[in-house]
Amino acid sequence: MTDIDPITREIVKNALASAADEMAVALYRTAYSTVVRDCLDFSTSLCDADGEMIAQGVTIPLHLGSVPYAMETLFAKFGDDFEPDDVFILNDPFDGGMHIPDIFVVKPIFWEGERVAFAVTTAHHLDLGGRLPGSSACDNTEIFQEGLRIPWLKLFRRGEPDESIFALLRANVRVPRMTIGDLRAQLAACHIGERAIRDLIERYGKETFAGCAANLIDYTERLVRAEIASWPDGSHSFTDYMDSDGVGGPPVRLHVTLTVKGDGLTADFTGSAPQVRGALNNTLSFTASVVGMCVRCVLQEADVPNTAGMFRPLKIIAPEGTVVNGVMPAASSMRGVTGFRLVDTVLGALAGLLPDRVLAAGEGGNSLIIIGGQRPDGAPYVYYELMSGTWGGRPDRDGNDGLCNPANVASNIPVEQAESEYPIRIERYGYVPDSGGAGQFRGGLAIEREWRLLAGEAHLAIRSDRRLHPPYGLYGGEPGTPSNTVLYGENGDEILPTMVSTTIKSGERVYHRQAGAGGWGDPLDRSPAAVADDVRNGKVSVEVARVRHGVVIADEASGAVDEAATQTRRREMRSSLDAE
Repeated sequence: MTDIDPITREIVKNALASAADEMAVALYRTAYSTVVRDCLDFSTSLCDADGEMIAQGVTIPLHLGSVPYAMETLFAKFGDDFEPDDVFILNDPFDGGMHIPDIFVVKPIFWEGERVAFAVTTAHHLDLGGRLPGSSACDNTEIFQEGLRIPWLKLFRRGEPDESIFALLRANVRVPRMTIGDLRAQLAACHIGERAIRDLIERYGKETFAGCAANLIDYTERLVRAEIASWPDGSHSFTDYMDSDGVGGPPVRLHVTLTVKGDGLTADFTGSAPQVRGALNNTLSFTASVVGMCVRCVLQEADVPNTAGMFRPLKIIAPEGTVVNGVMPAASSMRGVTGFRLVDTVLGALAGLLPDRVLAAGEGGNSLIIIGGQRPDGAPYVYYELMSGTWGGRPDRDGNDGLCNPANVASNIPVEQAESEYPIRIERYGYVPDSGGAGQFRGGLAIEREWRLLAGEAHLAIRSDRRLHPPYGLYGGEPGTPSNTVLYGENGDEILPTMVSTTIKSGERVYHRQAGAGGWGDPLDRSPAAVADDVRNGKVSVEVARVRHGVVIADEASGAVDEAATQTRRREMRSSLDAE
């Protein structure tokens, strides 16, 4: 192998990261659908000649671990059958994918006739057929209900498109213009990645590029192993629950035991619930992504590259036939909620191993709202929103308000965008006061939103959670408030389950409030000035300030604190707690 000096490696590392980000920008700017363009549900990566990931764009962290699994199955199927200007496509969860709406598009990159790299994109598509609009519903009970399964296929062969695949897609999806448009955006991003790789090789040479790629993966592994080696050896377990299995069943148990030994970490999910009837089953790749993302969250070394080396020190045990590693014909279109709950589960276990590094639980992950129907002219539409979110309190600061879960980078669709493209009106949108868990550092506030259907009849699917099991607090912090969903229908108001599939009519309104995030640390240790700021900004009421934080506000408008009354109140509250 070519010797690589650290300076060259650093230059190439940053160039690769920039290239992956440029791919992401290209995909974002050329996408057609709201789910990609506005919700930002996509990712971009670059891999070396052997399919090992060497860079990921600043996109969805939970896609980080999916790329190695997808590339492994690509090589298993095609071996060395890669030619210049080939393009490959996949979405089958049982062939290396994650869930049916997520399509992988992969382009091998050649230099002077030799394969040198791969450009990889993943995007969540608005619709891929199936029994319901959006190809996602919690009450799907087998994968055959969820839409068109695409095993690894050559979408382009030496630059020539396989028109039969495009025809098959157009014939099976409700909004072919959006699906094909987003697919072409993925292709454009792959071309951007190819150009960047070729520019690097032209500058440094093929051997140096290959050496840098291998060195970068090894470098990542060394950084992660060194970090894990600094952690105390030992094990810690944590259990969390999803509210249901998606079809009205009981709460679903998620359990992990993390074990640190030397410079390696094992995540053992034995004890998690068996595979469920609803569409909440994870693929192994998604579960592995969760572990990698959570470990990345607690690394003190900030400049760890996003490469395959991240996963070498990690061992994942996820028994087949469980909700964390479903087997045929498990439905998985709504597995996002499982992934987010696993994030909370793994971070909960890490909190036991690494005190003062882990944030409290956030909102529970993005809530998914799908409204699908026909426009007045008969044309089908699919409104797809990933409603985000809030962070739990952190060891040194409050949880973020209105920022998506750390496991994602999704964004809420702008009100004006939603109303201009779909027959809906946003009636309400904002923060919910008093919803963040009390703590030395407060949990972020819940987000609420309300939609009114303006025309016809439509199918409504909602994926949410954290009503029966609110986001947990850490180190004395209190849990956040639970989620809620209400249908304001022509026959009266109805509280809907966290996961629902139903029909709504013109004029009816759907209200959803996400859970508030958990707090971190003892609420009585919170700075009275911080509580006063919250009151002044409308985030916390005077009553909650007094009851939960022991802070007495003398004037609500200014947030002025009655210092003497606060000292007395906190002294009484501490005495009461000690007595318990």
